[in-house]
Amino acid sequence: MTNALEISDLVMHFGPVRAVDGVSLTIPRGGVTALVGESGSGKSTVGKCVVRLLKPTSGTVRIGGVDVTSLTRRQLRPHRSTVSIVFQDPAGSLDPRMLVGDVVAEPLRLSSSRISRAERQRRVDESLGQVGLRSEVARRYPHELSGGQRQRVSIARALISKPSLLIADEPTSALDVSVQASVLNLLADLQRDIGFACLFITHNLSAVEYLADEIAVMYLGQLMEKGTRSQIFSGPAHPYTQALLAAAPVADPVAQRARTPVLLGDDLPSALDPPSGCRFRTRCPLAFDKCATEVPPHVKIGNGEAACHLVQADGTRPDVRAGVKQ
Repeated sequence: MTNALEISDLVMHFGPVRAVDGVSLTIPRGGVTALVGESGSGKSTVGKCVVRLLKPTSGTVRIGGVDVTSLTRRQLRPHRSTVSIVFQDPAGSLDPRMLVGDVVAEPLRLSSSRISRAERQRRVDESLGQVGLRSEVARRYPHELSGGQRQRVSIARALISKPSLLIADEPTSALDVSVQASVLNLLADLQRDIGFACLFITHNLSAVEYLADEIAVMYLGQLMEKGTRSQIFSGPAHPYTQALLAAAPVADPVAQRARTPVLLGDDLPSALDPPSGCRFRTRCPLAFDKCATEVPPHVKIGNGEAACHLVQADGTRPDVRAGVKQ
Protein backbone atom coordinates (compact mmCIF):
# COMPACT_ATOMS: atom_id res chain seq x y z
CA MET A 1 0.00 0.00 0.00
CA THR A 2 1.36 3.43 -0.98
CA ASN A 3 2.25 5.64 1.97
CA ALA A 4 0.53 9.00 2.31
CA LEU A 5 3.87 10.79 2.69
CA GLU A 6 7.47 9.77 2.11
CA ILE A 7 10.22 12.33 2.81
CA SER A 8 13.71 11.21 1.85
CA ASP A 9 16.90 13.11 2.78
CA LEU A 10 15.13 16.49 2.63
CA VAL A 11 17.42 19.52 2.59
CA MET A 12 16.31 23.16 2.67
CA HIS A 13 18.96 25.88 2.82
CA PHE A 14 18.27 29.60 2.73
CA GLY A 15 21.66 30.78 1.52
CA PRO A 16 24.04 29.95 4.38
CA VAL A 17 21.19 29.05 6.75
CA ARG A 18 20.82 25.27 6.96
CA ALA A 19 17.21 25.14 8.10
CA VAL A 20 16.64 21.46 7.23
CA ASP A 21 19.51 19.02 6.74
CA GLY A 22 18.73 15.47 5.68
CA VAL A 23 15.29 14.72 7.14
CA SER A 24 13.62 11.40 6.24
CA LEU A 25 10.10 10.58 7.37
CA THR A 26 7.25 8.28 6.33
CA ILE A 27 3.55 8.50 7.21
CA PRO A 28 1.25 5.61 6.26
CA ARG A 29 -2.23 6.25 4.93
CA GLY A 30 -4.48 7.27 7.81
CA GLY A 31 -1.55 7.67 10.21
CA VAL A 32 -0.69 10.67 12.41
CA THR A 33 2.96 11.60 12.91
CA ALA A 34 3.97 14.46 15.18
CA LEU A 35 7.06 16.50 14.35
CA VAL A 36 8.23 18.14 17.57
CA GLY A 37 11.10 20.38 18.64
CA GLU A 38 12.01 23.85 19.81
CA SER A 39 11.33 27.01 17.82
CA GLY A 40 13.85 27.31 15.00
CA SER A 41 14.40 23.57 14.68
CA GLY A 42 13.06 23.52 11.10
CA LYS A 43 9.68 21.85 11.75
CA SER A 44 7.55 24.37 9.84
CA THR A 45 10.06 24.45 6.98
CA VAL A 46 9.54 20.72 6.51
CA GLY A 47 5.78 21.26 6.32
CA LYS A 48 6.11 24.05 3.78
CA CYS A 49 8.36 21.87 1.62
CA VAL A 50 5.74 19.10 1.69
CA VAL A 51 3.03 21.39 0.32
CA ARG A 52 5.56 23.03 -2.03
CA LEU A 53 5.27 26.51 -0.59
CA LEU A 54 9.04 26.07 -0.61
CA LYS A 55 11.03 24.15 -3.21
CA PRO A 56 13.60 21.99 -1.38
CA THR A 57 17.30 22.42 -2.02
CA SER A 58 17.53 18.65 -2.45
CA GLY A 59 15.85 15.42 -1.44
CA THR A 60 12.44 14.08 -2.37
CA VAL A 61 8.88 14.44 -1.11
CA ARG A 62 6.43 11.81 -2.31
CA ILE A 63 2.71 12.27 -1.67
CA GLY A 64 0.69 9.17 -2.48
CA GLY A 65 3.70 7.82 -4.35
CA VAL A 66 4.13 10.93 -6.55
CA ASP A 67 7.40 12.88 -6.27
CA VAL A 68 6.26 16.52 -6.06
CA THR A 69 9.68 18.12 -5.51
CA SER A 70 10.55 18.54 -9.18
CA LEU A 71 7.09 19.33 -10.57
CA THR A 72 6.36 22.70 -12.15
CA ARG A 73 3.46 24.85 -10.93
CA ARG A 74 1.29 23.54 -13.77
CA GLN A 75 2.24 19.93 -13.09
CA LEU A 76 1.52 20.41 -9.39
CA ARG A 77 -2.03 21.64 -9.92
CA PRO A 78 -3.72 18.19 -10.24
CA HIS A 79 -1.99 17.11 -7.01
CA ARG A 80 -2.90 20.17 -4.93
CA SER A 81 -6.13 18.59 -3.73
CA THR A 82 -4.27 15.62 -2.20
CA VAL A 83 -2.54 17.70 0.47
CA SER A 84 -3.72 20.68 2.54
CA ILE A 85 -2.22 22.78 5.32
CA VAL A 86 -3.59 24.48 8.44
CA PHE A 87 -1.38 27.36 9.50
CA GLN A 88 -0.44 28.51 12.98
CA ASP A 89 -2.17 31.91 12.90
CA PRO A 90 -5.73 31.81 11.52
CA ALA A 91 -5.96 35.63 11.51
CA GLY A 92 -2.99 35.85 9.17
CA SER A 93 -3.96 32.96 6.89
CA LEU A 94 -7.53 34.10 6.12
CA ASP A 95 -8.08 36.96 3.65
CA PRO A 96 -9.94 39.65 5.65
CA ARG A 97 -11.60 40.98 2.47
CA MET A 98 -13.29 37.67 1.65
CA LEU A 99 -16.46 36.22 3.16
CA VAL A 100 -15.92 32.99 5.08
CA GLY A 101 -17.87 31.04 2.47
CA ASP A 102 -15.54 32.27 -0.28
CA VAL A 103 -12.49 31.49 1.86
CA VAL A 104 -13.63 27.90 2.42
CA ALA A 105 -14.60 27.46 -1.24
CA GLU A 106 -11.32 28.77 -2.65
CA PRO A 107 -9.64 25.33 -3.01
CA LEU A 108 -12.61 24.18 -5.09
CA ARG A 109 -12.48 27.31 -7.24
CA LEU A 110 -8.76 26.78 -7.90
CA SER A 111 -9.04 23.05 -8.58
CA SER A 112 -8.66 21.60 -12.05
CA SER A 113 -12.15 20.03 -11.97
CA ARG A 114 -15.22 22.09 -12.78
CA ILE A 115 -17.77 22.32 -9.97
CA SER A 116 -21.13 24.06 -10.25
CA ARG A 117 -21.99 26.95 -7.95
CA ALA A 118 -24.73 24.91 -6.25
CA GLU A 119 -22.37 22.00 -5.60
CA ARG A 120 -19.70 24.39 -4.32
CA GLN A 121 -22.18 25.91 -1.86
CA ARG A 122 -23.26 22.46 -0.74
CA ARG A 123 -19.64 21.47 -0.12
CA VAL A 124 -19.01 24.69 1.82
CA ASP A 125 -22.00 24.07 4.10
CA GLU A 126 -20.91 20.46 4.57
CA SER A 127 -17.34 21.44 5.42
CA LEU A 128 -18.43 24.12 7.88
CA GLY A 129 -20.74 21.60 9.53
CA GLN A 130 -17.89 19.13 9.89
CA VAL A 131 -15.94 21.64 12.01
CA GLY A 132 -18.95 22.59 14.13
CA LEU A 133 -19.92 25.88 12.45
CA ARG A 134 -23.39 26.80 11.21
CA SER A 135 -23.95 27.56 7.54
CA GLU A 136 -24.74 31.25 8.23
CA VAL A 137 -21.09 31.75 9.23
CA ALA A 138 -20.36 31.63 5.50
CA ARG A 139 -21.86 35.12 5.15
CA ARG A 140 -19.56 36.68 7.74
CA TYR A 141 -16.02 38.05 7.52
CA PRO A 142 -13.10 36.45 9.40
CA HIS A 143 -12.70 39.44 11.74
CA GLU A 144 -16.25 38.88 12.98
CA LEU A 145 -15.28 35.47 14.38
CA SER A 146 -13.36 34.42 17.47
CA GLY A 147 -9.86 32.94 17.21
CA GLY A 148 -11.18 29.42 17.70
CA GLN A 149 -13.86 29.92 15.05
CA ARG A 150 -11.30 31.29 12.59
CA GLN A 151 -9.12 28.22 13.08
CA ARG A 152 -12.18 26.03 12.47
CA VAL A 153 -12.69 27.93 9.21
CA SER A 154 -9.05 27.21 8.32
CA ILE A 155 -9.62 23.51 8.98
CA ALA A 156 -12.82 23.55 6.92
CA ARG A 157 -10.93 25.15 4.02
CA ALA A 158 -8.15 22.57 4.30
CA LEU A 159 -10.54 19.61 4.27
CA ILE A 160 -13.06 20.74 1.63
CA SER A 161 -10.99 19.22 -1.17
CA LYS A 162 -10.93 15.89 0.71
CA PRO A 163 -7.13 15.59 0.93
CA SER A 164 -5.38 12.34 1.81
CA LEU A 165 -2.75 14.29 3.79
CA LEU A 166 -3.15 17.23 6.17
CA ILE A 167 -0.24 19.34 7.43
CA ALA A 168 -1.20 20.91 10.77
CA ASP A 169 1.46 23.53 11.52
CA GLU A 170 1.13 24.42 15.22
CA PRO A 171 -2.65 24.79 14.78
CA THR A 172 -3.37 25.72 18.42
CA SER A 173 -0.35 27.80 19.49
CA ALA A 174 -1.99 31.13 18.52
CA LEU A 175 -5.21 30.32 20.40
CA ASP A 176 -6.27 30.94 23.98
CA VAL A 177 -5.69 27.97 26.27
CA SER A 178 -9.45 27.73 26.81
CA VAL A 179 -10.08 26.87 23.12
CA GLN A 180 -6.95 24.85 22.36
CA ALA A 181 -8.48 21.63 23.68
CA SER A 182 -11.63 22.02 21.58
CA VAL A 183 -9.61 22.47 18.38
CA LEU A 184 -7.42 19.45 19.23
CA ASN A 185 -10.54 17.38 19.91
CA LEU A 186 -11.97 18.51 16.58
CA LEU A 187 -8.82 17.47 14.69
CA ALA A 188 -8.77 14.11 16.44
CA ASP A 189 -12.45 13.47 15.64
CA LEU A 190 -12.08 14.51 12.01
CA GLN A 191 -8.97 12.40 11.52
CA ARG A 192 -10.71 9.36 12.98
CA ASP A 193 -13.92 9.88 10.98
CA ILE A 194 -12.42 10.89 7.62
CA GLY A 195 -9.19 8.89 7.81
CA PHE A 196 -6.73 11.38 6.34
CA ALA A 197 -3.05 11.12 7.22
CA CYS A 198 -1.63 14.00 9.25
CA LEU A 199 1.78 15.57 9.86
CA PHE A 200 1.18 17.37 13.16
CA ILE A 201 3.86 20.02 13.74
CA THR A 202 4.00 21.25 17.31
CA HIS A 203 5.98 21.88 20.47
CA ASN A 204 2.99 20.96 22.65
CA LEU A 205 3.87 17.52 24.01
CA SER A 206 0.44 17.12 25.63
CA ALA A 207 -1.18 17.41 22.21
CA VAL A 208 1.34 14.96 20.79
CA GLU A 209 0.49 12.33 23.39
CA TYR A 210 -3.20 12.78 22.63
CA LEU A 211 -3.11 12.80 18.82
CA ALA A 212 -0.04 11.10 17.39
CA ASP A 213 0.62 7.48 16.45
CA GLU A 214 4.32 8.16 15.87
CA ILE A 215 6.66 10.98 16.94
CA ALA A 216 9.72 12.47 15.25
CA VAL A 217 11.95 14.77 17.32
CA MET A 218 13.81 17.51 15.46
CA TYR A 219 16.73 19.69 16.56
CA LEU A 220 18.57 22.30 14.50
CA GLY A 221 17.44 20.93 11.13
CA GLN A 222 17.95 17.24 11.83
CA LEU A 223 15.95 14.36 13.28
CA MET A 224 17.25 13.17 16.64
CA GLU A 225 14.77 10.38 17.28
CA LYS A 226 11.73 8.63 15.80
CA GLY A 227 9.40 6.14 17.41
CA THR A 228 5.89 5.19 18.38
CA ARG A 229 4.01 7.34 20.88
CA SER A 230 4.33 4.76 23.65
CA GLN A 231 8.02 4.22 22.95
CA ILE A 232 8.88 7.92 23.03
CA PHE A 233 6.91 8.70 26.18
CA SER A 234 7.82 5.56 28.13
CA GLY A 235 11.47 5.16 27.13
CA PRO A 236 13.01 8.01 25.11
CA ALA A 237 16.46 7.09 23.83
CA HIS A 238 18.01 10.40 22.77
CA PRO A 239 19.22 12.88 25.44
CA TYR A 240 17.37 15.71 23.67
CA THR A 241 14.08 13.81 23.73
CA GLN A 242 14.60 13.07 27.41
CA ALA A 243 15.23 16.77 28.08
CA LEU A 244 12.07 17.80 26.19
CA LEU A 245 9.90 15.39 28.15
CA ALA A 246 11.49 16.43 31.45
CA ALA A 247 10.70 20.08 30.68
CA ALA A 248 7.04 19.44 29.84
CA PRO A 249 4.79 20.28 32.83
CA VAL A 250 2.47 17.67 34.32
CA ALA A 251 -0.91 18.34 35.91
CA ASP A 252 -0.08 16.55 39.19
CA PRO A 253 1.76 19.01 41.54
CA VAL A 254 3.27 16.19 43.60
CA ALA A 255 4.61 14.43 40.51
CA GLN A 256 5.89 17.75 39.14
CA ARG A 257 7.90 18.47 42.30
CA ALA A 258 9.34 14.95 42.30
CA ARG A 259 10.73 15.23 38.76
CA THR A 260 14.45 15.54 38.18
CA PRO A 261 15.24 18.68 36.14
CA VAL A 262 17.54 18.40 33.13
CA LEU A 263 20.03 21.24 32.82
CA LEU A 264 21.22 21.81 29.26
CA GLY A 265 24.21 23.89 28.24
CA ASP A 266 23.77 27.57 27.44
CA ASP A 267 25.66 27.36 24.14
CA LEU A 268 22.73 27.81 21.73
CA PRO A 269 24.02 27.06 18.21
CA SER A 270 22.85 28.75 15.03
CA ALA A 271 21.70 27.20 11.76
CA LEU A 272 24.19 29.58 10.12
CA ASP A 273 27.06 27.62 11.65
CA PRO A 274 25.82 24.35 13.18
CA PRO A 275 28.18 22.34 15.39
CA SER A 276 30.32 19.59 13.90
CA GLY A 277 29.45 16.00 14.65
CA CYS A 278 26.27 15.79 16.71
CA ARG A 279 24.36 19.06 16.53
CA PHE A 280 23.09 18.66 20.08
CA ARG A 281 26.54 18.16 21.60
CA THR A 282 27.05 21.82 22.65
CA ARG A 283 24.10 21.52 25.05
CA CYS A 284 24.24 17.83 25.91
CA PRO A 285 25.53 17.01 29.44
CA LEU A 286 26.65 13.57 28.18
CA ALA A 287 28.72 14.77 25.20
CA PHE A 288 32.24 13.36 24.79
CA ASP A 289 35.05 13.67 22.24
CA LYS A 290 33.46 11.47 19.57
CA CYS A 291 30.35 13.68 19.53
CA ALA A 292 32.41 16.58 18.13
CA THR A 293 34.11 14.63 15.35
CA GLU A 294 31.57 12.11 14.07
CA VAL A 295 27.94 12.50 13.01
CA PRO A 296 26.02 9.85 14.98
CA PRO A 297 24.27 7.25 12.83
CA HIS A 298 20.57 6.52 13.21
CA VAL A 299 20.50 3.36 15.32
CA LYS A 300 17.43 1.14 15.22
CA ILE A 301 15.98 0.65 18.68
CA GLY A 302 12.67 -1.13 19.10
CA ASN A 303 10.16 0.29 16.61
CA GLY A 304 12.11 3.50 16.18
CA GLU A 305 15.58 4.94 15.84
CA ALA A 306 17.82 7.51 17.50
CA ALA A 307 20.91 9.41 16.34
CA CYS A 308 23.22 9.25 19.37
CA HIS A 309 26.63 7.63 19.93
CA LEU A 310 25.43 6.32 23.30
CA VAL A 311 22.43 4.46 21.85
CA GLN A 312 23.05 0.82 20.98
CA ALA A 313 20.93 -1.61 18.99
CA ASP A 314 20.74 -3.94 22.01
CA GLY A 315 18.64 -1.33 23.83
CA THR A 316 21.44 0.41 25.73
CA ARG A 317 20.63 4.09 25.97
CA PRO A 318 21.84 7.14 27.91
CA ASP A 319 20.02 8.60 30.89
CA VAL A 320 20.48 12.37 30.71
CA ARG A 321 19.04 12.88 34.19
CA ALA A 322 21.51 10.53 35.88
CA GLY A 323 24.38 11.39 33.56
CA VAL A 324 25.27 7.69 33.12
CA LYS A 325 24.29 4.81 30.86
CA GLN A 326 21.46 2.58 32.00
